[in-house]
Amino acid sequence: MTNPSAIPELAQHIASTVRQAMDEIRPRLVEAALTGDRGENENLRHSDNFLSEYDLWMHRRYKELLGHHLPSFVYASEEADPEVIGSDPDPDLCVLVDPLDTSELAVRGLYGYTHVMVYSRRQARPITAVVGDIFHHFQLYLAAQDHDGTDRAFLITRDGREHVLDRPSQARLSEALVTNYLMRPEQRFHPLAVQRDFFTALSAKSVDGRARGRIGLDFGSVGLCHVAAGFSDAMIEFAKGFAIWDLSPGRYILRAAGGEVVDLHGAPLTLDDNLTSLADIKDAMSKRQKFIAAGNVHLAREIQKLLR
Repeated sequence: MTNPSAIPELAQHIASTVRQAMDEIRPRLVEAALTGDRGENENLRHSDNFLSEYDLWMHRRYKELLGHHLPSFVYASEEADPEVIGSDPDPDLCVLVDPLDTSELAVRGLYGYTHVMVYSRRQARPITAVVGDIFHHFQLYLAAQDHDGTDRAFLITRDGREHVLDRPSQARLSEALVTNYLMRPEQRFHPLAVQRDFFTALSAKSVDGRARGRIGLDFGSVGLCHVAAGFSDAMIEFAKGFAIWDLSPGRYILRAAGGEVVDLHGAPLTLDDNLTSLADIKDAMSKRQKFIAAGNVHLAREIQKLLR
């Protein structure tokens, strides 16, 4: 557990904003789950993704709440084109938001997450990221750059207790819990199911003679946060790739905690998302990245060598 003062002020403000937005949307999602009225909308931006009225409400609410703490910023939400908020026509900060991740499950009362990342265009890197878990006790995962330029990661539980994240898993593959967003049968589950070399290695006996390797389901940035916290050992995405709003906040938090995020060739993913101009931001929001996220570099390399 850590003293609240260990978390930089900007990160505290963003965490408070995320908590407020989650507290406001939670009863609405509970009502949607219990009534079956899921508020689905036609998704004109991402035709194969579920979009609800709750995604759009969170999009608008974040834009309003963030303005209380940031005088000027570029607002880059999954639900709209990037726009400048405030009086500065060219602000340093870009706020990348996924208002409601896994919204198709959130309206069923199962899982719901939300991502906010503050990126300094001058430094070409994130300076704060918060990933919120709407329904569970482990409520906020965050990373922030402190006054001396060091990135630190934290976990805040629903009762307000704060914990430093600096001990990600040191497991090897034969004893690892590896997660994947495998919900879509053809796009994601089938490509995973045919990774025979990977599953053979994951199923091998560990040093104590027991088969401890496991495959699990996880979602977006929170999956990387679970690796950062040591709850899981690795997360892989090699089929479709994650969009920037799903990957970048969790990537920053995992890196700040001491974990690794690499591409499918084993090269580390940089924190620079090339968000220089509005055109660059819009372009970055149209791309996808495949990756391996792991608690340690040895596990990342083991996995990378096995994926086909």
